[in-house]
Amino acid sequence: MSAKIVNFNLNGRNIDAMVTPLMTLQNFLREHLGYTATKTGCKQGACGSCTVLVNGEPILACLLPVEDVEGEQVLTLEGLTENGNLHPIQQTFFDTFAIQCGYCTPGMIMVSKALLDQNPVPSRQEIVGALTGNYCRCTGYEPIIHAVEISAQKMKVAGEES
Repeated sequence: MSAKIVNFNLNGRNIDAMVTPLMTLQNFLREHLGYTATKTGCKQGACGSCTVLVNGEPILACLLPVEDVEGEQVLTLEGLTENGNLHPIQQTFFDTFAIQCGYCTPGMIMVSKALLDQNPVPSRQEIVGALTGNYCRCTGYEPIIHAVEISAQKMKVAGEES
């Protein structure tokens, strides 16, 4: 099997990537592009630390071959920051101390973004359900759930003001 060129949009910018067969998106982002927010956790799809959004859906980058994102829109945590300003979800995680060691944080934020994009006013049960695939060893989840609830409120208010 030989390398091939894959074209996709990454954080709003078109990418032409020469990849080897079955190279994971996680490996490509980290090792070839320096996008280190996509963490290397279990490498088995169990922890969620490598979560990115593909066409707005949370996907585990450790299981996804780069060639499978041909023509797709990929968003990483680095793509949420605009003009040096944190996304409201990022800012809320920071402000509410929903980050401890920070290892799970990128995946948690990306899953939260997908949830709030699809459901701007989720119930606590819906937030818990969305976060289920992301493992955290530090916070006990309460600060993370609380941060998503506050983010939803802030984003709703910001949307009403625009």
